[in-house]
Amino acid sequence: MRILLVASAFNSLSQRVFAELRERGHSMRVQLGSGEDELRAAVDEHAPDLLLAPMLKSAIPRDVWSARTCLVVHPGPPGDRGPSALDWAMHEGADRWGVTVLQADEVMDGGPVWASAECPLPPAAKSDLYRNEVGDAALEAVLLAVERFASGSHVPLPQGGPAWQAADHTRPYFDQGLRRIDWAADPTAAVLRSLRAADSQPGVLDGLLGGEWYLHGGHHEDELRGAPGELLATRAGAVCRATVDGAVWIPELRARRRPGGPPTFKLPAALALGDRLPRLPEVPAPLSPAPGRRTWTDLDYREEGPVGFLRFSFPGGAMSTSHCRRLLDAYRSACARPISVLVLGGGRDFFSNGIHLNVIEAAADPGQESWENIQAMNDLVAAVLTTTDRLVVAALGGNAAAGGAMLALAADEVWCRDGVLLNPHYRLMGLHGSEYWTYTLPRRAGGAAARRLTGQALPVTARAARQLGLADRVIPSAPQEFGAEVGRLAALLARSARLQERIAAKKATRERDEALRPLAAYRAAELAEMHRTFFDPDAPYHALRSAFVRKRPAPSPPPVGGRW
Repeated sequence: MRILLVASAFNSLSQRVFAELRERGHSMRVQLGSGEDELRAAVDEHAPDLLLAPMLKSAIPRDVWSARTCLVVHPGPPGDRGPSALDWAMHEGADRWGVTVLQADEVMDGGPVWASAECPLPPAAKSDLYRNEVGDAALEAVLLAVERFASGSHVPLPQGGPAWQAADHTRPYFDQGLRRIDWAADPTAAVLRSLRAADSQPGVLDGLLGGEWYLHGGHHEDELRGAPGELLATRAGAVCRATVDGAVWIPELRARRRPGGPPTFKLPAALALGDRLPRLPEVPAPLSPAPGRRTWTDLDYREEGPVGFLRFSFPGGAMSTSHCRRLLDAYRSACARPISVLVLGGGRDFFSNGIHLNVIEAAADPGQESWENIQAMNDLVAAVLTTTDRLVVAALGGNAAAGGAMLALAADEVWCRDGVLLNPHYRLMGLHGSEYWTYTLPRRAGGAAARRLTGQALPVTARAARQLGLADRVIPSAPQEFGAEVGRLAALLARSARLQERIAAKKATRERDEALRPLAAYRAAELAEMHRTFFDPDAPYHALRSAFVRKRPAPSPPPVGGRW
């Protein structure tokens, strides 16, 4: 079918729905963040069989939905209505939730239901749940709804009448009044619930050190204590704040926008506070925390026999210069251990999205910070590529893009949870790209596919990545079960009779490739292009980066399309 995907942003769910339907043979077009007239024009131009809205913040015009079937994905079970479905579910402590695909009509979220799916809600941040459990349920419901629509015989279930069993549960927008934290009274569990239900948007508005900030992210701290609301310590850019019965780590802050001022954006909390931040102890987390500890760290290492697991989880998957250097130090420490298999990642959310555009945007010299960040990413990828005495596995429980995708491709094996998306390209940010992609991408997918992937700049599903050679294994597991399954498979790999043979072959291949063209030559050629871009104030990268970070329309948004 010809499907027009209508979305306020090409976010994780929109990309996943687009890629999955395109992979199933549907002809796809995307209409992003436009007004009603632009949507009408897109419908007239493309004449789709179906309109599908995986993530839409505005209503579809009556003349559009009355002329063509328009299916809307609502992140709530049948009967749930309102713009803050997932926020309310987390606020009320729901442990199960659902997603409904319904037909647009006069009543917001009140049209006939084409499909629905249930999902668990484990204790995780809203954005994490949205990309994982809720995303899985949304895709299940979308695929069923599209199949039913294509059949031409399915009659959707009206939300009313004798066949309708769900209660109408219409709730208002979940505003900041409901999110407010009372640091003098709220226990840690309530503070964490508020923080997690607001991550990554809109954050929890709060006063801190004479300013107004949106707090993003929240994690338990089991040892540090202080007066409620007091800042106690810093760790890797995060701040620790006391509650009435404990403390929480807050990784990121966003300044409240001033009237008439430019849009603000998230930054590591200590960086955002800048000179406001008092002298606080920097309390680093041990690389291998003691069993049972409940504290926040964005990277840790553990061993199970001959297998080492180096987990890292940076907010939004963005890796600043500091993130890259700390991860490189941890990687080198892991490589000093007597292990034969080293697993990178394995968490349930983003693997990596490459350089940290927000930190770059906030820098006094964004070009210089871009340069230092890309050098640090290259140092990390080079360390993975030149590890020849053991096998390295990149375990992607969440999405990877740009330099983060290339970091994964530097490993010997790439294992993806079914549901993960790869975006192995840089073009949408106006960049040539680095991280040795001109070596690793053709090595895995071939030259023609590498040019197509970087040129088309479209998301790739885990299954398509496996077919292209970008992934070696697709793991069909729930998000919560991915880490354990990776551990089981890594243990089998470490016990393989061919392990030492594979390590020896890997070393020989690296030596042969180095003789043909040194890694330093790939790096120099890529960085020459990046240097020209970073230090050219008129390069599109700077305007595209600023628009992305501040969530404004891109200066010249590239077309996103399929086969029609």
